[in-house]
Amino acid sequence: MSKPETPFDFERSLKTVSSFSFIHKYLPADRYIVRPPAALLVRAVLGTSVTPNQLTVASFLLGLAGGLVYLGGTPLFFALAGCLVMLSTIFDSADGMLARTKNMASRFGAYLDLFLDRIADFAVLLGMSFGYSFYVQDVRYLVFGLLTIGLYFLQVCLYYVVSIYKGQDKSGEGAEAKSLVVFIIFVLSFFSRLDALLLMVFLLSVVSLIGRTIRFARRARGPAAPPSH
Repeated sequence: MSKPETPFDFERSLKTVSSFSFIHKYLPADRYIVRPPAALLVRAVLGTSVTPNQLTVASFLLGLAGGLVYLGGTPLFFALAGCLVMLSTIFDSADGMLARTKNMASRFGAYLDLFLDRIADFAVLLGMSFGYSFYVQDVRYLVFGLLTIGLYFLQVCLYYVVSIYKGQDKSGEGAEAKSLVVFIIFVLSFFSRLDALLLMVFLLSVVSLIGRTIRFARRARGPAAPPSH
């Protein structure tokens, strides 16, 4: 007798998070734009041998493809790249939903997701920077893009440093914020406004760096979390 198929419950497949409450309440792009097609994907693969980690790798490859397509440097390539980045995010959401539905969630899977996501982020931002500089024939946009990439990954590093200091494990906590940013990327890519996208990432990174530095400085006088062995 074959094993009965695991029933899919959309609400139970979502991860409960406490961060980004403002975005979760007022700008729920993740729940209403990304999660519905991700749920369709989960339903399609639920009765197959497809694993959450395979969806994670597929999301990564789609993200890399999006970064490469941005290098085409034309409005058509930008629009196609935006679609690939959006599709990558849908797969990225589906992996966790499938893992929770099948009770296959694991620490390795969560960190594989984080590991590959950061590489994909780098590829997409790098592709945008080069692609837009090709499009407008202005190397200043490439320089600005590279500066933006540096600031973005600096604030990401500080985020994880602070999380470790506080003894927190927040893998997957930023889904709402990421989905909102990707949706904006998707829309602006169709209008070839990669300059606006890079400016948005630059400003968000600067604000995040300042905020994290201030919050960490305020905690400096308090007791540190015990070191992890």
